[in-house]
Amino acid sequence: MNAKSQVTQVEIFGQTYSVRAVGDTEYIRELSAFVDRKMREVADHAPTVDATKIAILAALNISDEYHQFRTKAEEGDPGRFAVRATRLVERLDEILKAAPPVGVPQPATESIGALRGT
Repeated sequence: MNAKSQVTQVEIFGQTYSVRAVGDTEYIRELSAFVDRKMREVADHAPTVDATKIAILAALNISDEYHQFRTKAEEGDPGRFAVRATRLVERLDEILKAAPPVGVPQPATESIGALRGT
């Protein structure tokens, strides 16, 4: 099944572009907004630089962020993901310890009226 490509109008650094892509047009807009923000950050620090140089510097900044993120992910950065995973495992352990054993019948605690919503 071939997905149909769509043209999405986006604005980056004051210029309108027609971007043809397959998939979610909202995602294309998010990417474009990200690139626009990065270019404006560069322009704030170098206001006299032309748009082409700003685009290249923004691309270098984005590439740097990407490579740092990828390196941390490949090295198993013990940062926030590991901490969150540990907390989730601890919470699951607590829940499992408090849960009744599987296959053991438990006494009913609800009245018939409560089950019917009355």
